[in-house]
Amino acid sequence: MPAQKLQGASVVAMTKTMPTLEPNCPLCILPADRILLQEELALAVRDAFPVSPGHTLLIPRRHVCSFFETTKEERGALLELLDAAKEAIEQDHAPDGYNIGINDRPAAGQTLPHLHVHVIPRYSGDHPDPRGGVRWVLPSKANYWS
Repeated sequence: MPAQKLQGASVVAMTKTMPTLEPNCPLCILPADRILLQEELALAVRDAFPVSPGHTLLIPRRHVCSFFETTKEERGALLELLDAAKEAIEQDHAPDGYNIGINDRPAAGQTLPHLHVHVIPRYSGDHPDPRGGVRWVLPSKANYWS
């Protein structure tokens, strides 16, 4: 199913047919007006605390903590949404590049126990030297070219 853009929705995003939702998880109980794009198994929202303009989260509908717990179908839905999210970001913000990442489990910096993929638009000049990109999560290991 191709990603669909929502317009004017006013119902809760998660369907009652999804068997594993956590009522205290903020990503399980997103209001429909937060949803940018959706698939049967996943959805996309703008990050509530964006790193850059257009920062988007891709979220499986099923409450699952780790990427490694997703099904093949859920991973496919997330990748479909990645393409659709990029198109939406391009239209709204015209970035010069992207960082795409997952903080999988607390040791990797995961703060919400519901898998979400960050799509972070990057803009020329937003950092003095962006080389190394995601490697900067461990600063002592990032600058391998010096």
